[in-house]
Amino acid sequence: MQHETEASLVGHEYEVEVGPVAHGGHCVARTESGRVLFVRHALPGERVIARVTEGESTSRFLRADAVRVLEASKDRVPAPCPFSGPGKCGGCDWQHAKPGAQRRLKGEVIAEQLMRLAGLTPEEAGWDGTVMPAEGDKLPAGQVPAWRTRVQYAIDAEGHAGLRKHRSHEVQVIDHCMIAAEGVSELGIEKREWPQIASVEAIAATGSHDRQVILTPKPGGRLPIVELDKPVSVMRIGERDKQVHPVHGRAFVRERADDRTYRVGAGGFWQVHPQAADTLVKAVMQGLMPRKGDMALDLYCGVGLFAGSLAERVGDKGAVLGIESSKRAVEDARHNLRDLDRVRIEQGKVESVLPRTRIDSADIIVLDPPRAGAGRETVRHLATLGARRIAYVACDPAALARDLKYFAEEGYEPVKLRAFDLFPMTHHVECVAILKPVKTEG
Repeated sequence: MQHETEASLVGHEYEVEVGPVAHGGHCVARTESGRVLFVRHALPGERVIARVTEGESTSRFLRADAVRVLEASKDRVPAPCPFSGPGKCGGCDWQHAKPGAQRRLKGEVIAEQLMRLAGLTPEEAGWDGTVMPAEGDKLPAGQVPAWRTRVQYAIDAEGHAGLRKHRSHEVQVIDHCMIAAEGVSELGIEKREWPQIASVEAIAATGSHDRQVILTPKPGGRLPIVELDKPVSVMRIGERDKQVHPVHGRAFVRERADDRTYRVGAGGFWQVHPQAADTLVKAVMQGLMPRKGDMALDLYCGVGLFAGSLAERVGDKGAVLGIESSKRAVEDARHNLRDLDRVRIEQGKVESVLPRTRIDSADIIVLDPPRAGAGRETVRHLATLGARRIAYVACDPAALARDLKYFAEEGYEPVKLRAFDLFPMTHHVECVAILKPVKTEG
């Protein structure tokens, strides 16, 4: 029997004054008794009725949705998407905020994480406090950038395509995703039924007209004959091995960045926003300032995006080593950079491969770690290589701040930090930090 002290509070409503934004797409509020609520669909300064979606009477904090707005922020707009709001699709966090306000909120989250986890003010991090929109994303009110070139559709029990609700396995059936890139929308995935399929991932390359769908059948499910509105290659995820297998067409899409074409194998990592790859390459190269003859490292290198750009700049007498854990991505990287004999790509985890290489010095380093960050051990190792500049590409400001603290302990400080809104309408943000050794000038 459940104790009264552990009673579920789901459905309970509180009238609250909404406080600051927090990392994760929600704002912080407190009940009259002082209990912390993480409230989605709200904005700082608003007065709302918040309905609890997760938590018990003994929980440290509760999760809630703002179901009624009593006093609205001047930054609030009606959500352009009909599937956005309490209890609906969980894909977007800030449909109810003006685009400029979304960027301000992301900036506040970055600043809060830097101070809390790294003890850095924006000035100390070399950041002007702004989050830059991607080229072409400044649109009139009520219009939403169609930027998402990769969309993972969940399929409900009836075979209809939709997107998952926030922190839930439930599917919100949709007829159109407003943030999906045109190349994804024009496939018409939402218009057809997928009776024996669990999920459909749609990919629309930016650098070519390549389109791909990756189907995950339900256990024992049969693959349908896929007829979509545009030519598309089809892959499936194997039930036993969970690997991607070609069914029809190419097993990769071609992307383009910094005047090079990159092959990206089925389901392989590539930046989702059409402008992201070029935006990040530019920020990294401006920060690193590669010189002819440099020895460069590209860690967590994926299909070789930064390695390719570095190789062009360090010239024939330079060298680039890329390290990547995904076997498929390494095959793609080697293929993509096969014309550059000064590039070597090694497969494995950075923390185990880098020590094995016996490399004891590097001039410049770029790292683009997964969401969890690089971690103390890897940072410690990198600091011993004596690089004059390190570029850190981060999709999570908390991981970035933690790693900046580790770098500080090892004698590296940020000289410039830039933030880019490469995930409009969501709470995600991309940062590029440039670090240098504390002791040297320049």
